[in-house]
Amino acid sequence: MATFSQQFGGLKCPPISTKFSTNTSKNRHCTVLPRKRIAVSAAAVPITNAQTRERTKLKDMFEEAYERCRTTPMEGVAFTIEDFHDALEKYDFNSEIGTRVKGTVFNTDANGALVDITAKSSAYLHVREASIHNIKHVEEAGIFPGLREEFVVIGENEADDSLILSLRVIQYDLAWERCRQLQAEDVVVKGMVVGANKGGVVAVVEGLRGFVPFSQISTKSTAEELLNKELPLKFVEVDEEQSRLVLSNRKAMADSQAQLGIGSVVIGTVQSLKPYGAFIDIGGINGLLHVSQISHDRVSDIATVLQPGDTLKVMILSHDRERGRVSLSTKKLEPTPGDMIRNPKLVFEKAEEMAQTFRQRIAQAEAMARADMLRFQPESGLTLNSDGILGPLTSDLPAEGLDLSDIPPAEE
Repeated sequence: MATFSQQFGGLKCPPISTKFSTNTSKNRHCTVLPRKRIAVSAAAVPITNAQTRERTKLKDMFEEAYERCRTTPMEGVAFTIEDFHDALEKYDFNSEIGTRVKGTVFNTDANGALVDITAKSSAYLHVREASIHNIKHVEEAGIFPGLREEFVVIGENEADDSLILSLRVIQYDLAWERCRQLQAEDVVVKGMVVGANKGGVVAVVEGLRGFVPFSQISTKSTAEELLNKELPLKFVEVDEEQSRLVLSNRKAMADSQAQLGIGSVVIGTVQSLKPYGAFIDIGGINGLLHVSQISHDRVSDIATVLQPGDTLKVMILSHDRERGRVSLSTKKLEPTPGDMIRNPKLVFEKAEEMAQTFRQRIAQAEAMARADMLRFQPESGLTLNSDGILGPLTSDLPAEGLDLSDIPPAEE
């Protein structure tokens, strides 16, 4: 396209008529162009040549660059093809379902969290997949912007090809592994009852829902009474492949009861108060702390000493396994009479020491009782010596025996 100068320079104007120039009356406002104006077209020719030379120079440069890219494309480039592939492999990962990836949370909302996993688009963690427990916001699971964690890919959003992540799947794997370990160690765990059916109750242990058959529950409570209560449990079956988790309260209670020796000190929690005493939960077993066993001093109102939810140390006085009754005492743990009322903290600090003294007195009393029984049973081979120590029966009779011929007859 011709430039404005070229177009202007190519115009041929007709000579100005004298009639037009002299008729000033009718064309007062018309001005005759001066003749020197035509010189502008002559000055535009050098500019056009300079532009042409510039364009020719640029064309040569482009042609040279094109030829260099075609023949030696990597000449003078420090970043090689191998470096490019290495960079791709560094940020490329397998996005198949089940793959574990590292990611950083950079945004959270009411429904979940956005995670940067160095993919072409951000991944999404829904609140349902943020924890093995039921939560309403990801922050309840400790998920905040800046958290770097390992996730597992569970799906893909077809709308934008973004990946869907989960933490719950990883936590489930860890929970099953933990349950297998606890079963191998044969330990007692606590489970919260969250449901029931005709065969038993459902309890949550380590985040997993396990089944406790009624035949494996030691108490006579109904399913409704057990709901939302914790039970001591032991593992009976842990099968991740079949999703079977069977638990037993009876086995856990048997182990707990075996440890309830007379005179032993246990930690319990006050469950309820009655006019005659307080019921204490000691590892899933309810024991009675009678009002007469709270302190050596008289307790007129139990509520002034204990409240439901209080944690305290108690000593086992007796245990009826058949009837499932346990008698407790804090009175026997008092360093001085009335400490349970005035300074219960001191009682708990000295509990083991006072219980040891109590057990020693019991052992001495039992030894004396056995000695009294053997005092009149020489056939047992045991008797008390002059120092009061139980030992083998000895005889001070001469080896040749006694001559009874000189003994006078008894008088009638």
